[in-house]
Amino acid sequence: MTEWKAKRFWTRAEVEPHEHGYRVSLDGRSIRTPAKAELLLPTRALAEAVADEWAAQGETIDPHSMPVTRTANSAIDKVTPQHAAVADMLAEYGGTDLLCYRAEAPEELVLRQAEAWDPLLDWAARALGAPLAVGAGVMHVPQPEASIAALAGRVHGFAPFELAALHDLVAISGSLVLGLAVTERHEAPERAWDLSRIDETWQQELWGVDDEALKTAETRRADFLHAARVLLLCRAD
Repeated sequence: MTEWKAKRFWTRAEVEPHEHGYRVSLDGRSIRTPAKAELLLPTRALAEAVADEWAAQGETIDPHSMPVTRTANSAIDKVTPQHAAVADMLAEYGGTDLLCYRAEAPEELVLRQAEAWDPLLDWAARALGAPLAVGAGVMHVPQPEASIAALAGRVHGFAPFELAALHDLVAISGSLVLGLAVTERHEAPERAWDLSRIDETWQQELWGVDDEALKTAETRRADFLHAARVLLLCRAD
């Protein structure tokens, strides 16, 4: 049985100013999210990226080729109505941040983690007011309440579209500090991704590359860099 696919029904995808930002219209009709809300974007740059995705569609619509639209839908339908809950969830990563959990051995990996991650924790303490403790092994490392509160305050200050992008940066990397380092332009997205992969890179050097794991990593890297791009588009105007 042939799977039904939505057909392209428009000729032009255009960006139009709106009292609450910008909208993308298809032959003069507003795009709607899956929850039927009007797809309103906070910046022209973000709206133009959405319009470009719709303009690039062929005879049938391929949702997988529209990552900016998907993120915008998520920001409107999921993040906006539960902004505080999403921010609280992301803030919790500060209590279990990847950068705070170090290997006990071998010495070369311990040194590699310290050289890569210690400067980021120093930055978090200085720039975010959030010094974090470091431990070896998998046992929980308690963090200062004041640091967690400082991180939470920072996250709660993000607008919905920015928070949607931050969510992916943090969830994919496992590190709130890394996510915030990208949002604050302290680290380039590509380098932040590499820093989140210290352990995996070590394992690959030791045991070789697994094709399936490599494919998964490439997908996650693309998603991470996409989130960073959306964040940049949110702040472009």
